[in-house]
Amino acid sequence: METVISLDKLVKNYYIGSITVEALRSVDIDIEENEYVAIMGPSGSGKSTLMNLIGCLDTPTSGSYVLSGTDVSKMDDNRLAEIRNREIGFIFQTFNLLPRYTALENVILPLIYAGFGKTERVEKAKKTLEDVGLGDRMEHKPNELSGGQRQRVAVARALVNNPSIILADEPTGNLDSKTSLDIMKLFGEIHSLGNTIIVVTHEETIARYAHRIIRLFDGKVDKIEINKNPER
Repeated sequence: METVISLDKLVKNYYIGSITVEALRSVDIDIEENEYVAIMGPSGSGKSTLMNLIGCLDTPTSGSYVLSGTDVSKMDDNRLAEIRNREIGFIFQTFNLLPRYTALENVILPLIYAGFGKTERVEKAKKTLEDVGLGDRMEHKPNELSGGQRQRVAVARALVNNPSIILADEPTGNLDSKTSLDIMKLFGEIHSLGNTIIVVTHEETIARYAHRIIRLFDGKVDKIEINKNPER
């Protein structure tokens, strides 16, 4: 398998006046193509910082981050935005849908940034919504959808550009247990199609769907566990 993410001695510091906060301290992680990985750790362990760096939403203080063969650790914001839109699909706990837009319009948005023509945008967005089971909810706005349906719209938006990596931040945090189960089954289907999936979570029940669990503590990799019998 090809390594799609390689973090080498990654450090991220934040500076508050004269105080230095060491959020990540020399983190080394490799993630291969089509892996299903969970990142866990207590509050303050560096989970969110690591997610922001992997998602090209921030740059490290030092160390290197190679994404699909390209060192992105020192890129400017414009180049990072291009990489994000091409390589990574984001799924957030709070869905991050635009309330005045329909499900279809929300899913179309990344395709506008990617430069697709109008006809192709609509076709791709419709097909992706159908793939996640929302073919009959395309014209509904977020407040007309259940929590699970809104998360499915968010999943469709993440998938529509055919990214190699799906990065999910607490994707079931606002969902009840039954709906959480449905969303995690959907993640399993996405993984089976070849996507690399990285889930940042504090829930052991969600992490058990992953094939590998990376546990952070105090800004470092504490341990890595292989899950031989992931949930399905």
